[in-house]
Amino acid sequence: MNISLEHISKRFQRYWIFKDINYSFSSPGAYALLGLNGSGKSTLLRILAGMQAPSQGKINFHNKDGTQIIAADVFSNISFSAPGMELVEELTLREFFDFHFSFKHPLPGLSVDKIIELCRLKDAAEKPIGDYSSGMKQRVKLAQAIFSDTPVLLLDEPCTNLDQQGVEQYRNWIEEYSKDRLVIVASNDEREYFFCKERIEIEKYK
Repeated sequence: MNISLEHISKRFQRYWIFKDINYSFSSPGAYALLGLNGSGKSTLLRILAGMQAPSQGKINFHNKDGTQIIAADVFSNISFSAPGMELVEELTLREFFDFHFSFKHPLPGLSVDKIIELCRLKDAAEKPIGDYSSGMKQRVKLAQAIFSDTPVLLLDEPCTNLDQQGVEQYRNWIEEYSKDRLVIVASNDEREYFFCKERIEIEKYK
């Protein structure tokens, strides 16, 4: 899946966050959206995910063969993770993954049991997610995105709340499970975008 931006701009009230972004993201590939806090990188990532509308401009989604993907089908092609996204905290981990992977299939060879094992949360699998620490919740957010069988993976500040062991776990997941996908990371921490060959400075679009 390829994504192209045509004159994408975003304004909050009277202030432009970024203006006139023209860029194409091609799959497979790894891209980093870079910038200081408040620069608009997370906003742009949400626009790419279809979670937020641009103030101006147009986004086009195409398959590798060039055929256009209609808006209704974009969701099934994209996985998204951000520190601020909500989890259903009343559910246990197993219940949450069973629910999530009922509408987005896991990557080939993975099952809910295997994903729980990869998260190193087997002992907490039957506990409500609301009882988890912030680092455990972040691992769940990353897992539901990285292990979903989608051609596009969008990650906003993926190492937030992770300890060093969690950062190494993230690094291993990316190296093993992001091949042949379009991955876009919004970050100002090089540990999070170490694998991204293409890097876009959002400040250039002010």
